[in-house]
Amino acid sequence: MENKIIDLQSKLAFQDENINELNEVITDQQNQLDQLREEIRLLNLRIVSVAESSNISEEKEPPPPHY
Repeated sequence: MENKIIDLQSKLAFQDENINELNEVITDQQNQLDQLREEIRLLNLRIVSVAESSNISEEKEPPPPHY
């Protein structure tokens, strides 16, 4: 009976360690996701900005001469 208790305590300690390690991994992954979302948001803003400036410059440019 005592061996079973010791075995269960050992398994519990191992599981606690694994849970803590997995929690760290999940936390790191969430941080990476947050960073990637922010990068995507900033890239979208840049794309919109470039697209808008491209449209403006096309409107100001005179039409090409016709032959």
